[in-house]
Amino acid sequence: MSSGVALPTLDLVAPSVAFPQPLPAADVYAVPHTGAAQLGDAASEASTQMSEAVAHGLREAGEAAVEVLGALSGALLAGRAAMLTTRVLASAAVRAAEEQRCLERQEELSAAAAEQWQAAAYAVARANARRTALLARCARDAGAPGDGGPSRPDLPPPLDPVGRPLGEVRAELARLEEALRRAEERRTAWEVARLTAVLDGAAEGDDAWRRLVADRREAMVRRHTASRTAEAERDEAGPGEPPRPTADATADPEAVRALGADILAALDPAAASATVELAVGAVGRAVGRAALDPARARRHLVEARKFVQDANRKARRRRADEEWAAAQLDFLTRRAPEDTEALDEAPDAVGPLRRLLAEGVPLSPGERRTVELRVSERMAHLEALYVQAQCAHALTELAERFGGPADASRPEGQDLRLDWTPDGWGPDHWLRATLVGGTLRFATMYRGGPGERGPRERALDDARCAEAQERLAEFTAVARELGLTVDLRIEQTEGARPGLPGEDGAVVLDPMPACSGRPHVHESPPDHRPAPRYRTVGDEPR
Repeated sequence: MSSGVALPTLDLVAPSVAFPQPLPAADVYAVPHTGAAQLGDAASEASTQMSEAVAHGLREAGEAAVEVLGALSGALLAGRAAMLTTRVLASAAVRAAEEQRCLERQEELSAAAAEQWQAAAYAVARANARRTALLARCARDAGAPGDGGPSRPDLPPPLDPVGRPLGEVRAELARLEEALRRAEERRTAWEVARLTAVLDGAAEGDDAWRRLVADRREAMVRRHTASRTAEAERDEAGPGEPPRPTADATADPEAVRALGADILAALDPAAASATVELAVGAVGRAVGRAALDPARARRHLVEARKFVQDANRKARRRRADEEWAAAQLDFLTRRAPEDTEALDEAPDAVGPLRRLLAEGVPLSPGERRTVELRVSERMAHLEALYVQAQCAHALTELAERFGGPADASRPEGQDLRLDWTPDGWGPDHWLRATLVGGTLRFATMYRGGPGERGPRERALDDARCAEAQERLAEFTAVARELGLTVDLRIEQTEGARPGLPGEDGAVVLDPMPACSGRPHVHESPPDHRPAPRYRTVGDEPR
């Protein structure tokens, strides 16, 4: 093979990948290596602790409990979680809990380490978002007039899974979720008490009405708490619809009163006071009309039911928006390790997210689009770093398996360039791979410049090209172990390309699409960062 091209597809995120160290640009005046150089420290440290995982494949389920999550893997998983629906995150939380129960029962799991870590990371993102949103609601109520709201719940700090083994993360996640469950239940009880106080005030001196409301208070707490579990969110099982008024149900005043109480009891505890008052007023009018005009009483109950449905829909949307904002904020405010390249900040997205949580001010459509754009941009950058790191490690593994020196550099206009001289090829032939804007290109190289090659040189070139196809098949297999699918397309099957190891000659590897059919010199400025052209698969988008 003389040349080939591939678009790496990022599938499952391998757990232990760290942020890569910055690679220096290639020194075009450096003396070309002669077989003694190894992959530079910057590239070899690009994903710490991955050599064992590469050599033996991803650790299987039972061993995943001791796997340590790398910073880049953790950031990628947090970004994916921020872009997913509540239902998908809840499904992951249910899977993570079941996997932990299986391990506790010493039952065999079918999920590999990457799949277990993905479920756990999504569950962590869900729990952290709910924690942030709950604390924000309590803080807003504490500053409101009146009784000041419930006290701030005593919750564990947000869980950061990076640098920790999976078993430890699962244990802390279980503690956080239990603390959240208790805090949300107390919060719900406070909201229900506040709501029923409004309902009590609707019937001054009506003890029978107060008893009806009190009878339904516990049920309101239980119903709302049950609707907030991961299983309920996964199955999209909401708190249930308010009962529908029928002619039989409004036959007498007591039936109207009971049905009105049931409709109001279906209110979301966080329903807006203005809409609650409208619903209460409609129920009051229905009770007042019940004896003289049952048909009109029924219409008032239908009106009350619509108010309740509207209030519930808005309350659920506010809660979902707060938890969504918390997940976006967590992802956009993450920092890369100090000794690595800093991540771009996004103040135009972070500001509105903080305001939503602190003040309850919803995002405008434009602000929401900005947030989604900044999240997508950061995800694209992190995925590009991940692809670079895993390509470098795939080459490292090939060099370990088959021998020969390998090194990495970042020439101008290229995300990464990898040169590997398989054992027995040097010093005249080597394999080169370049990554530009998400496109990975391979070529069999020979030392020298363009010119006529004699029969002996051409025969050796063709032999190296044939061997290169075997090595690249190994490369795609190793990349798959690292969470990348590399569908290689061969462009030319014979004839090596001229060049020098370590040179910065972009003509040697055409960064243009294969269909262009002509060499092209890449002229991007040094700080140019093309948008990745690979895609992610396996997760449902928001």
